Amino acid sequence: MSTTAAAPAFTRPDGSALRVLVVDDEQMLTDLLSMALRMEGWDVKTAGSGFDALQAARDFEPDAMVLDIMMPDLDGMAVLQRLRHSGNDVPVLFLTAKDAVADRVAGLTAGGDDYVTKPFSLEEVVARLRGLMRRAGTALTRDSEPILRVGDLSLNEDSHEVVRGGKEIELTATEFELLRFLMRNQRRVVSKAQILDRVWNYDFGGRSSVVELYISYLRKKIDAGNEPLIHTVRGVGYMIKTPQ
Repeated sequence: MSTTAAAPAFTRPDGSALRVLVVDDEQMLTDLLSMALRMEGWDVKTAGSGFDALQAARDFEPDAMVLDIMMPDLDGMAVLQRLRHSGNDVPVLFLTAKDAVADRVAGLTAGGDDYVTKPFSLEEVVARLRGLMRRAGTALTRDSEPILRVGDLSLNEDSHEVVRGGKEIELTATEFELLRFLMRNQRRVVSKAQILDRVWNYDFGGRSSVVELYISYLRKKIDAGNEPLIHTVRGVGYMIKTPQ
């Protein structure tokens, strides 16, 4: 019987959870990000303004920050400048509603390490933070292989390669995120609402029909000609598991 390899668990050198400070004036967004990051094993603290972020950065000593650029009191650029001026080189992932190239360049040249443009998927933020920790070289992992497996299906979270029965499968970005979410929850039923929250944009206004559509896309690519791994639990949601 196959088992699923969990996503690598990042820790501090002393074995404690990595700390992330999430800064945004939209409480709904900080709540959703906090939930997603805690599910990944992070120790999370939030702040709703630039000045609160500076205080939290001093008190909490985060290993990474998710920092909104547009805030009413002190914007993300100013927060970052003050952090860097004080000698704090914490990796920063910018959140921005702006999609102009100049805004992205400004954030990175100001000392930011990466950015995502709103709206975004929660999975994307989690993946970007994990990438920051790898590049920073400050995190340890308990599992060196970022590979999820269900039966003869494998998914590499770093290279985005998906293979079933020795055959590589090409997936779109959304199909990949959906498959990753299912595989991280092997033998658990996940509802359409959970899938929308984790795979699509945090403020995505779509209907459950989009989940059904993408499940059908995945089935055609993953299960075609094979014993099915993706199962519908009528009235509840979907589950991925090895054949009985």
